[in-house]
Amino acid sequence: MTDTVKITAGGLVFDGRLEWEKAPKTVAAFRKRLPYLSQLVHVRWSGEGVWVPLGDEDFGLGYENHTSHPAPGQFLLYPGGISETEILLAYGAVDFSSKMGQLAGNHFLTLTSGLERLAELGRRVLWEGAQDLAVEPA
Repeated sequence: MTDTVKITAGGLVFDGRLEWEKAPKTVAAFRKRLPYLSQLVHVRWSGEGVWVPLGDEDFGLGYENHTSHPAPGQFLLYPGGISETEILLAYGAVDFSSKMGQLAGNHFLTLTSGLERLAELGRRVLWEGAQDLAVEPA
């Protein structure tokens, strides 16, 4: 199984590593959906992050390697429960939350290149609106 992916977000390209050892179930569920195509919008409650709202999509997961405070470049998958299912990417300081309160998501993917461009991605999503997202095997 490959552990590297190419992420194109808002016209910017990043490399990433799937966190097989820390979140094997989450990685397996996400990997089945590759190539993953969607759009990023800016978070409303969590700080400096962008997200993919997934409504009631069921990945069949519980918590694994979960956190409420991802570092810049970390992707979380919130499997649903008190709020809708979602994917979140931190580009700065994040306290993962919803209108229901604090959440924790499964850290399953980490950027390994392009961290210096994360602030630009956040700016584009905040000021220009939804941006395309593609995650594909490297």
